[in-house]
Amino acid sequence: MTEAVAAVDLGATSGRVMLGYVGHNELSLRPVARFPNGPVATADGLRWNLTELYRHVLSGLDAAIREETNVQSIGIDSWAVDYALLSGDRMLAEPFHYRDERTVPAVAAVHELVGAAELYRANGLQHLPFNTLFQLTADRLAGTLDEADGILLIPDLLGFWLTGVKGAELTNASTTGLLSVTTRRWDDALIQRLSLPRSILPDLIEPGTLLGSATRFGGVQVLTVGSHDTASAVVAVPSTRDDFAYISCGTWGLVGVELESPVLTDASRLANFTNEGGVDGRVRFLHNVMGLWLLSESVRTWEHEGQAIDLPALIAAATVISAGPFSAGPFDAGPFDAEDPRFLAPGDMPGRIAGWYSERGLPAPRTPAQFVRAIIESLAVAFTEAVATASALSGKPVSVIHIVGGGSQNGLLCQLTADRSGLPVLAGPVEATAIGNVLVQARAQGLASGSLEAMRVLVATSFSPRRFDPRIP
Repeated sequence: MTEAVAAVDLGATSGRVMLGYVGHNELSLRPVARFPNGPVATADGLRWNLTELYRHVLSGLDAAIREETNVQSIGIDSWAVDYALLSGDRMLAEPFHYRDERTVPAVAAVHELVGAAELYRANGLQHLPFNTLFQLTADRLAGTLDEADGILLIPDLLGFWLTGVKGAELTNASTTGLLSVTTRRWDDALIQRLSLPRSILPDLIEPGTLLGSATRFGGVQVLTVGSHDTASAVVAVPSTRDDFAYISCGTWGLVGVELESPVLTDASRLANFTNEGGVDGRVRFLHNVMGLWLLSESVRTWEHEGQAIDLPALIAAATVISAGPFSAGPFDAGPFDAEDPRFLAPGDMPGRIAGWYSERGLPAPRTPAQFVRAIIESLAVAFTEAVATASALSGKPVSVIHIVGGGSQNGLLCQLTADRSGLPVLAGPVEATAIGNVLVQARAQGLASGSLEAMRVLVATSFSPRRFDPRIP
């Protein structure tokens, strides 16, 4: 018998509520609501409008339960690292956006207390200036923590608002930098050395645990899932073999392999690879690449300038541009460094990309199609290098690359990644994060069973990926 669960999947640019249907050898997904998400520039920095986002979530869940009155449970996933500070049960302010630049002095303050190498041995995370521990240090330096007696990461906060129960789901907690990479518990010694208050951190909760009941929705159970969206996406990689690499491609490109234990070598640290928690105790050994943010922010800039942008048409135009000089003028300088920190903050992305080339005396793209081709080529190079490095550092062989998420719809990106890597690329499912969310709920409800590998076989049979084979030069 097929049963329904509701998945709330929140990304950095949009959110969605999906109904997932699971039964014996059956898995399907139906979208119910989609809504925008994004930063708000305020007088004190870049923040999320989480109150408005929650309103969209409630509206979406209302619609889901109108459509399917027997929804068994609700699960929530979102982007990582960001949080709200609480006083009692009250949110002190809308959460800061991870792209806000307030953490710049905090990074130096943390490294004065704990060196980069020692920090990596403790938490296993790649250095990203917006990791939660840097954000909390920025709050400490500003005196904001003096007002707080609690902290909840974004999906945990929404779960609390639905149920009244506080907690920290493990996969997302592993991105804070305050969790021991070996014990998967809060690292009390590290927290003390950073002069952060241990008392504000909630109890840790495993994925697939009953959090509480949502009284607004008639007592429907709210379950924890892999609440870091990448953790849920990796659950839904449609792999029927073990030697795969994954690229969860959306605003960010999360590129890596799944392991049983972390890699904490100096080589791993210097390559800026992270060891984040996965469902069932797995380790997501991966590297963050800038991702389709480069493309979406370029489109935003062009539209702000008054240009009418048809992205599918632009990608089609970029696809037929040859490997030699571009048709609209000479531009044969090759890809740029997609991981340059200049591309992190919002702003004029085409101008920054052009600046990267001009600083090196290279011809820069001039037309939107040229920029799109340069962005996609550069992402394919960064993805390929990250896959090769993940395999070399972990010792895990890779014979196929799975691209899941929104980037799996970009055929040019998938083909160029196959060409650059010399490996087949299997693209899809697009909604991998929501599918992983649904599967963890379904297993906890007894609607599905077995290991991650068994669930991935179900994904592969329910959502056939599109194959891109490398082209011979």
